Amino acid sequence: MSDFSAADDTGEKSKTQVKRELQALQDLGERLTTLKPETIDRLPLSDALRKALADAPKHKAHIARKRHIQYIGKLMRGQDIEAIVALVDQLDASTRQYNERFHALERWRDRLLADGDSAVDAFVSDYPDGDRQHLRGLIRQAQHEAARNQPPAAARKLFKYIRDLDETKRGLR
Repeated sequence: MSDFSAADDTGEKSKTQVKRELQALQDLGERLTTLKPETIDRLPLSDALRKALADAPKHKAHIARKRHIQYIGKLMRGQDIEAIVALVDQLDASTRQYNERFHALERWRDRLLADGDSAVDAFVSDYPDGDRQHLRGLIRQAQHEAARNQPPAAARKLFKYIRDLDETKRGLR
């Protein structure tokens, strides 16, 4: 029993901890197999891992797929995991980071519709690539639709424009 506590004091990982970390890499690799090819192209991955991810859909049998996921997990060991996780979390709709970013963009849209030109100035200072004239036109259209109780097509276009600017600023596009 004293040998076990001595190993913990030296900072060595237990066999169980190593297995958990390897399983986490396999889980992340399996998550990467569900991404679109355009998204995978933006990730900092090695060529071997890119090829393995592209080959993943070819493995249909359960054991073949399991073996391939293990191989992807092995290739994941040499990657920059923090950068991969950060980008995947921003793109995955089930994550907290994605939801926070989405709600922040909704707040910008609501602020632009409510405040008008003063909000446009603040928005353009945060997103310098934004086109003031295009923003003002979308805001006017959305306000006009809201006054006439029409479907919010322009408000949706405004949100899409804001989201595109945000993705460009974050390097997601």
